[in-house]
Amino acid sequence: QVQLVESGGGLVQAGGSLRLSCAASGRTFSSYTMGWFRQAPGKERDFVAAISWNGASTYYAGSVKGRFTISRDNAKNTVVLQMDRLKPEDTAVYRCAARPDGLGVTLVYGYNYWGQGTQVTVSS
Repeated sequence: QVQLVESGGGLVQAGGSLRLSCAASGRTFSSYTMGWFRQAPGKERDFVAAISWNGASTYYAGSVKGRFTISRDNAKNTVVLQMDRLKPEDTAVYRCAARPDGLGVTLVYGYNYWGQGTQVTVSS
């Protein structure tokens, strides 16, 4: 059992920034690949960013590359998504996820654990 809890969501104006955090509790594994996904109303859950167990490799959706930065602190069992220059189309529920391997990290399937989500709303 791995529990993931997101925090940091909120309402911001376009061009603003938010910092999302994902804290792992229960059983934690520093070797897990961690990812962020988002789902807007009426749309499928989409990949946002992922980071390998040691932080050496990062992956970003084309729509957020250059604006979002994913990082992790294994000593604190946390992963962070720094979101800058936010756009209205970034509005969604953001969920943190974990998987014990490094295969297909941009795909929604294969992640074993999911947080409850945190709402991000970007106004025009």
